[in-house]
Amino acid sequence: MSHRVALPEQVRYHAKWVLPITAPAIENGTVIVEGETIVWVGPRDRAPAAQGDVRHDELGNAILLPGLVNTHTHLDLTVMRGLLEGLSFFPWIRTLTAARTDVLNSNALFESAQLGVVEGLQHGITTYADTAPDPAGFDAMRELGVRGIFYHETFGPDPEQCDRAVDNLRRTMRALDPKATPLVGLGVSPHAPYSVSDELFTAVAKLAVELKLPLATHIAESEEEQSLVVDGDGAFAAFLNGRNIPVRPRGRSPIAMLERCGVLSSRTLLIHAVRADATDRATIAAHGCGVAHCPASNAKLGHGIAPLAAMLQAGIHVGLGSDSMASNNQMDLIAEGRLAMLAQRASAQRDDVLDARTMVEIATLGGAKALGLAGTIGSLEPGKAADLAAFTIPVGANPVYNPYDTYIWSMAGAPACRVVVAGRERQRDGQVVGCDTAALVSGVTATAARLASWKALRG
Repeated sequence: MSHRVALPEQVRYHAKWVLPITAPAIENGTVIVEGETIVWVGPRDRAPAAQGDVRHDELGNAILLPGLVNTHTHLDLTVMRGLLEGLSFFPWIRTLTAARTDVLNSNALFESAQLGVVEGLQHGITTYADTAPDPAGFDAMRELGVRGIFYHETFGPDPEQCDRAVDNLRRTMRALDPKATPLVGLGVSPHAPYSVSDELFTAVAKLAVELKLPLATHIAESEEEQSLVVDGDGAFAAFLNGRNIPVRPRGRSPIAMLERCGVLSSRTLLIHAVRADATDRATIAAHGCGVAHCPASNAKLGHGIAPLAAMLQAGIHVGLGSDSMASNNQMDLIAEGRLAMLAQRASAQRDDVLDARTMVEIATLGGAKALGLAGTIGSLEPGKAADLAAFTIPVGANPVYNPYDTYIWSMAGAPACRVVVAGRERQRDGQVVGCDTAALVSGVTATAARLASWKALRG
């Protein structure tokens, strides 16, 4: 269970720069928190007089902003960091699936997920949108007191698997529901077009509406997926045909396929959307779907550059995602935002595509909107949850002319010095509250040794 401590009546966080997101940056700013809620944001010299029990947290030469929102993780795969290097997408995902099945038990997955949350906390991430076929990430988020949505994955590329898969998913969600908390909620995730039939997509979308749950799915990610959906061809098609699963063209595009299956009407989070053309973008916007943009993972696996600037122009709510450590290697949303800006500018061959302020908004309020949580988190405003992250400005990032520019362009890799979730301090100066990090790393390292041995024997 999450560690709970009594909250002081009021905490005042003071920093050189406060970035509310919905208002201009504040130099020498203060954020006042009472219990779990922000009650005041503004210049320090204009803060209301303190009354009663007050604690001051002097953050010094730091940037204080809303807790970062990671819109796509696979926390339980943190142990696979570096395991699958050099593999193209189809053998990569096949090897990942086999390694998970053959080596990782529930305890190994839980430790791996905990390490993922710890890494996120060290980089200022307070909210996680985690997808997995097991509840390790759900349990890790609850244990370490962060905010998130756990999207339980389901699989079934053969239409004949549909009824059984939906029945299993329904039972799983009923079992997990009593464990959901005000911080960590539940969703469902039909995995991807190469692992889910049209029939199963449709059935899970209906189940999501019935159970009033959000839905997330990997979509429009790779050339192999595009070939499968549009032409009924390619590596995934050959694999499915080899299992006697019928393959046929399924739509003009993966996004069009989802719309036909009714998937876009379930508070849907679309993960990747690398191959979303103008028609797809209009469809996504019309349905109010969010997008998890994962630039590092997309680049590392050779999938391409998602049309981030065009999606924003279409009015789509976009957040940043790290994806799993098996396809990214680090969970650093500042670095992710910097890469996203560079990729968009390089692709467009223009230096005016996006700006740092927009990217900071994507990493905070944009992610909150994509997950349907913008009424609670994503900006520093009175009445919102006290989810905060502070980063000391390193020597190499000075001088500061514009805190947004400094944050995105100069602070990739910088650790958070303070992380607060719902008013509770979860990380201070690199130390995660309620976690023996050294013991956790030791356990994950032992699992990694087993994975390495398994891979060596596999050849």
